[in-house]
Amino acid sequence: YAGRPVGLIGTKQTVGSNIYRKKIDQLDLGVDLHALATPLLVPMIEEGFFDGRVSEEIIRAYLDHSALQGIDALLLACTHFPLIKPQMEAHYQGRVAVLDPSDVVAATVADALATRQLLAAPAEAVPAHHFYVSDFTRSFEESTRLFFGHEVQLEHYPLWE
Repeated sequence: YAGRPVGLIGTKQTVGSNIYRKKIDQLDLGVDLHALATPLLVPMIEEGFFDGRVSEEIIRAYLDHSALQGIDALLLACTHFPLIKPQMEAHYQGRVAVLDPSDVVAATVADALATRQLLAAPAEAVPAHHFYVSDFTRSFEESTRLFFGHEVQLEHYPLWE
Protein backbone atom coordinates (compact mmCIF):
# COMPACT_ATOMS: atom_id res chain seq x y z
CA TYR A 1 0.00 0.00 0.00
CA ALA A 2 2.97 2.29 -0.53
CA GLY A 3 1.84 5.73 -1.64
CA ARG A 4 -1.81 4.92 -0.98
CA PRO A 5 -4.27 6.06 1.70
CA VAL A 6 -4.63 3.54 4.52
CA GLY A 7 -6.98 3.90 7.47
CA LEU A 8 -6.20 2.67 10.94
CA ILE A 9 -8.62 2.11 13.81
CA GLY A 10 -7.73 1.31 17.38
CA THR A 11 -8.16 2.35 20.97
CA LYS A 12 -7.46 5.92 22.05
CA GLN A 13 -4.20 4.69 23.60
CA THR A 14 -3.01 2.96 20.43
CA VAL A 15 -3.97 5.77 18.08
CA GLY A 16 -2.65 8.42 20.49
CA SER A 17 0.72 6.67 20.75
CA ASN A 18 1.32 7.21 17.00
CA ILE A 19 3.33 3.97 17.01
CA TYR A 20 1.97 2.86 13.63
CA ARG A 21 2.70 6.23 12.03
CA LYS A 22 6.23 6.23 13.49
CA LYS A 23 6.96 2.72 12.20
CA ILE A 24 5.53 3.47 8.75
CA ASP A 25 7.58 6.67 8.55
CA GLN A 26 10.66 4.77 9.76
CA LEU A 27 10.24 2.26 6.93
CA ASP A 28 9.74 5.15 4.48
CA LEU A 29 6.79 3.45 2.81
CA GLY A 30 5.02 6.60 1.73
CA VAL A 31 1.74 5.35 3.18
CA ASP A 32 -0.83 8.10 3.71
CA LEU A 33 -2.09 6.98 7.14
CA HIS A 34 -5.50 8.11 8.41
CA ALA A 35 -5.91 7.07 12.06
CA LEU A 36 -9.15 7.14 14.03
CA ALA A 37 -9.65 6.23 17.68
CA THR A 38 -12.69 3.97 18.08
CA PRO A 39 -13.25 3.82 21.86
CA LEU A 40 -16.67 2.15 21.76
CA LEU A 41 -15.59 -0.95 19.84
CA VAL A 42 -13.64 -2.77 22.58
CA PRO A 43 -16.34 -2.52 25.28
CA MET A 44 -19.00 -3.35 22.68
CA ILE A 45 -17.12 -6.55 21.78
CA GLU A 46 -16.31 -7.43 25.39
CA GLU A 47 -19.97 -7.12 26.34
CA GLY A 48 -21.02 -9.43 23.53
CA PHE A 49 -22.48 -6.85 21.13
CA PHE A 50 -20.45 -7.74 18.06
CA ASP A 51 -22.85 -9.43 15.69
CA GLY A 52 -26.07 -7.53 15.33
CA ARG A 53 -27.85 -4.24 14.91
CA VAL A 54 -26.04 -2.46 17.75
CA SER A 55 -22.59 -3.31 16.42
CA GLU A 56 -23.59 -2.52 12.83
CA GLU A 57 -24.66 1.00 13.83
CA ILE A 58 -21.52 1.70 15.84
CA ILE A 59 -19.24 0.24 13.16
CA ARG A 60 -21.00 2.27 10.46
CA ALA A 61 -20.62 5.46 12.50
CA TYR A 62 -16.87 4.94 12.76
CA LEU A 63 -16.21 3.68 9.23
CA ASP A 64 -18.22 6.53 7.71
CA HIS A 65 -16.19 9.09 9.70
CA SER A 66 -14.53 11.75 7.54
CA ALA A 67 -11.06 10.63 8.72
CA LEU A 68 -11.52 7.30 6.90
CA GLN A 69 -12.99 8.55 3.64
CA GLY A 70 -11.09 7.66 0.47
CA ILE A 71 -8.93 4.93 1.99
CA ASP A 72 -7.84 1.85 0.04
CA ALA A 73 -7.27 -0.33 3.10
CA LEU A 74 -8.21 -0.37 6.79
CA LEU A 75 -5.71 -1.66 9.34
CA LEU A 76 -7.22 -3.21 12.48
CA ALA A 77 -4.95 -2.04 15.32
CA CYS A 78 -6.61 -3.97 18.15
CA THR A 79 -6.72 -7.67 19.02
CA HIS A 80 -10.49 -7.47 19.59
CA PHE A 81 -11.31 -6.32 16.07
CA PRO A 82 -11.07 -9.64 14.19
CA LEU A 83 -14.42 -10.50 15.80
CA ILE A 84 -16.05 -7.66 13.86
CA LYS A 85 -13.93 -7.90 10.71
CA PRO A 86 -16.77 -9.60 8.77
CA GLN A 87 -19.08 -6.67 9.54
CA MET A 88 -16.42 -4.20 8.41
CA GLU A 89 -15.88 -6.13 5.19
CA ALA A 90 -19.64 -6.18 4.61
CA HIS A 91 -19.78 -2.43 5.20
CA TYR A 92 -17.08 -1.77 2.59
CA GLN A 93 -18.45 -4.35 0.10
CA GLY A 94 -14.99 -5.01 -1.35
CA ARG A 95 -14.12 -1.33 -1.90
CA VAL A 96 -11.63 -1.30 1.01
CA ALA A 97 -9.33 -4.14 2.07
CA VAL A 98 -9.70 -4.84 5.81
CA LEU A 99 -6.28 -5.88 7.12
CA ASP A 100 -5.82 -7.92 10.29
CA PRO A 101 -2.14 -7.79 11.39
CA SER A 102 -2.55 -11.04 13.32
CA ASP A 103 -2.96 -12.87 9.98
CA VAL A 104 0.43 -11.54 8.86
CA VAL A 105 2.07 -12.40 12.19
CA ALA A 106 0.62 -15.93 12.18
CA ALA A 107 1.77 -16.55 8.59
CA THR A 108 5.26 -15.22 9.37
CA VAL A 109 5.57 -17.42 12.47
CA ALA A 110 4.27 -20.47 10.57
CA ASP A 111 6.81 -19.86 7.79
CA ALA A 112 9.65 -19.48 10.32
CA LEU A 113 8.63 -22.69 12.11
CA ALA A 114 8.30 -24.59 8.83
CA THR A 115 11.71 -23.36 7.65
CA ARG A 116 13.25 -24.67 10.86
CA GLN A 117 11.18 -27.88 10.70
CA LEU A 118 9.56 -27.05 14.04
CA LEU A 119 5.91 -27.32 13.03
CA ALA A 120 3.94 -29.85 15.05
CA ALA A 121 1.92 -32.44 13.20
CA PRO A 122 -1.76 -31.52 12.92
CA ALA A 123 -3.70 -32.59 16.00
CA GLU A 124 -6.28 -35.33 15.51
CA ALA A 125 -8.41 -34.03 18.37
CA VAL A 126 -9.31 -30.51 19.42
CA PRO A 127 -6.53 -29.37 21.76
CA ALA A 128 -7.40 -28.40 25.32
CA HIS A 129 -6.75 -24.77 26.19
CA HIS A 130 -6.45 -23.51 29.76
CA PHE A 131 -5.92 -19.81 30.44
CA TYR A 132 -5.56 -17.74 33.58
CA VAL A 133 -7.32 -14.39 33.43
CA SER A 134 -7.18 -11.43 35.79
CA ASP A 135 -10.75 -10.36 35.04
CA PHE A 136 -13.26 -13.13 34.36
CA THR A 137 -16.57 -12.22 32.74
CA ARG A 138 -19.15 -14.38 30.97
CA SER A 139 -18.88 -12.21 27.86
CA PHE A 140 -15.11 -12.77 27.78
CA GLU A 141 -15.70 -16.49 28.12
CA GLU A 142 -18.07 -16.34 25.15
CA SER A 143 -15.51 -14.35 23.16
CA THR A 144 -12.90 -17.05 23.73
CA ARG A 145 -15.31 -19.65 22.36
CA LEU A 146 -15.70 -17.55 19.23
CA PHE A 147 -11.95 -17.09 18.80
CA PHE A 148 -11.08 -20.75 19.34
CA GLY A 149 -14.23 -22.33 17.93
CA HIS A 150 -14.68 -24.57 20.98
CA GLU A 151 -14.91 -24.53 24.77
CA VAL A 152 -11.93 -22.97 26.54
CA GLN A 153 -11.17 -23.35 30.23
CA LEU A 154 -10.67 -19.99 31.93
CA GLU A 155 -9.50 -19.70 35.49
CA HIS A 156 -9.63 -16.46 37.45
CA TYR A 157 -6.21 -15.50 38.78
CA PRO A 158 -6.40 -12.38 40.99
CA LEU A 159 -3.27 -10.41 40.19
CA TRP A 160 -4.17 -7.43 42.34
CA GLU A 161 -5.75 -9.08 45.37
